[in-house]
Amino acid sequence: MIKTYLSMLKQEFSGYGAKSFSKDLMAGITVAAVALPLALAFGVSSGADAAAGLITAIIAGIVIGSLSGAFYQISGPTGAMAAILISIVAKYQMQGVFLATLMAGVFLLLAGVLRLGKLTSYIPAPVITGFTSGISILIAAGQLDNFFGVKSVGEDVIERIGSYFALGFHPDLYAVCIGLFVILFMIAYPKKWNAVVPGSLIAIILATAAASLLNFDVARVGEIPKTLLPAQRLTLSNIDVHMLLKLASPAFSIAMLGMIESLLCASSASRMTGKSFNSDQELVAQGIGNIILPFFGGIPATAAIARTSVAVKSGAVTRMTGIVHALVLVVSMFLLAPVMSSIPLAALAGVLMVTAFRMNEWSAIRYMFSRKFKGAMLKYFVTMAATVIFDLTTAIALGVLVALLLLISRLSKLEINLETVDAARLSADGEEICKKYANARVVYIAGAMIFANTGAVESIPASVPEDCDAVFFSMRGVSYLDVSCAQAFEGVIIALRKRGVRVGCCGLSSETRRTMERSGILSLIGEENVYWSIDRALTLDCGCTEEIA
Repeated sequence: MIKTYLSMLKQEFSGYGAKSFSKDLMAGITVAAVALPLALAFGVSSGADAAAGLITAIIAGIVIGSLSGAFYQISGPTGAMAAILISIVAKYQMQGVFLATLMAGVFLLLAGVLRLGKLTSYIPAPVITGFTSGISILIAAGQLDNFFGVKSVGEDVIERIGSYFALGFHPDLYAVCIGLFVILFMIAYPKKWNAVVPGSLIAIILATAAASLLNFDVARVGEIPKTLLPAQRLTLSNIDVHMLLKLASPAFSIAMLGMIESLLCASSASRMTGKSFNSDQELVAQGIGNIILPFFGGIPATAAIARTSVAVKSGAVTRMTGIVHALVLVVSMFLLAPVMSSIPLAALAGVLMVTAFRMNEWSAIRYMFSRKFKGAMLKYFVTMAATVIFDLTTAIALGVLVALLLLISRLSKLEINLETVDAARLSADGEEICKKYANARVVYIAGAMIFANTGAVESIPASVPEDCDAVFFSMRGVSYLDVSCAQAFEGVIIALRKRGVRVGCCGLSSETRRTMERSGILSLIGEENVYWSIDRALTLDCGCTEEIA
C-alpha cells in the first residue's frame, strides 16, 4: 500500500512546476472561501463551537489531503457528520466526541488496511439518497434553536423540537430576520457568481455587518482562539477505557458515515475529472486524519462533496490544493478571529438550512418518483425515516435489509413454461423431428433458481403429461442456481426418470454447470444428455454420446 501511494505521488507530481502550483494556489484560495463559513457553521451545529469546525478543516486539509486516495479530495467537517454529533455532545460532552472520533479513525484505518473500500458499492443508491435526505432533515431541524433564537432541551432533534411545546416557544425577531435574510440571499445569489465568491460567505459578511451596525442583541459565534491547540482537546490522560466501550456504537456510525461520504465524494469527483481514485488509500487517509484530529480539539472529518467539486471546477492539479486551502484557513484564523467571533449564530443557521436543502439528491429523487419505482421509493422512505428516528448504522442496515427483501421477492418470480416441440424454431428437418418427438416437451426456465423458488421447481413433474416420453430443460435463462433449488431440481429429474421419461438439459451457463456438477445432477442426467441448445438436442439421436455443452 505504501508503494502504491508513493507511485501515485510520483505520477501526480511528474512535471510539476510554477504553472501547476499557480493553479493549485488559486484553486486552494477558492476552496478556502467556500470552506470558511461551512467550517464555522458545522462546528456550531455539531454541538461543539466554531473554532472546532475551523481547526477540523485545517488539520483535515493538511493531513487527510496529503494522504488521500485522489488529488481532488478536500476533507473537513460536514453537515452529515455534525448531525450525528449532536446526540453525542448532549450525552457525553466534547470528551465523548473526541474519543468517538479517535475510535472511528481506528475503524477507518483498519477498513483501509483490510481493503474494504469496495463495500459501499453494495449499498443501493436509493438507500444512500434516503440517508442523505434524512441527514438534511436533521441538519435543518438542528438549527431551529439558532434560527429562532430560542433554547430547547433534549438529547436528539426530536426531543428538542418537542420541548418547544413543553417549555413555550418565543422566537427572537432579530434572529429570525437575520436567518431569513441569509436564506433569501443565498437563494437569489446568481450561480455564475458563486464560482468567484460563494454566496454563503457574502451573506454572512452582510448579516454580521448589519447586526453589528444596528446593535442587534443576538447570539454570536464567540471567541475564536488563535491556536491549533485549544484548551478543550483530547490528551492521552483523558482516554477512559470504560468510556470507549460506551462509545463503540456511535464511533462505528461515525466511521460508516466517513467511509460512505468519502468514497461517494471520490466517485463523484472521479466522474468529473476522468481520474481514478484508490478507495483503500482514501480510507487509510481518513483513518489517520480522524485519529489525529481529537488531539487538536477537532471533530470528525470526511471528504466533502461541495468543497471537492469547487476544487475540481477551480482547476486543481494536485493535492497541494487541499493543503493551500488549509493554510489559507490558518491565516484567516489569526487575522479574522475578531470578525468571525461577531458572526450571528442565526446567520450560520441560515447557511446550514440552505445547505441542508441543497445536499438532497434532487435529480435522483425526481427520477424515482417520476418513473414510479415503488421499490426504490420504499427503500428511500425507510432509510430517511430511520436516519431521523434512529441513527446512521440502523438506517443503513434497515435500508439494505429492505433492498434484500425486495430483491429476493423479485428473484422468486421464476418463469417456467412447458411447450411442445415447435417445428418453426428448428433449423433442421422440423417435420421429421416433430414426429420423432411427438410426445416430448420442452421446459423453458428463466430467472434465478434460488431457495424461494423450490416450490415452483418441484411442481414441474405434475405439469408434464403422463404420455410424455422426453423432457428437455432449456436453462439458458437461468442466471443462478443455489443449493436448495439444485436439490429440488434433482428430485424433479428422479421423479421423471421413475416415470420412464428421458431428461436432457440445454443451454447451461458455466456457473450453472459448475453447481450441477458439484451437486451430482450432471452425473445423474449423463453428459450425453447435455446439449448446447434445444435445436441441437432434438437433431441428435437419443443414444448420442457426443458432449456438446
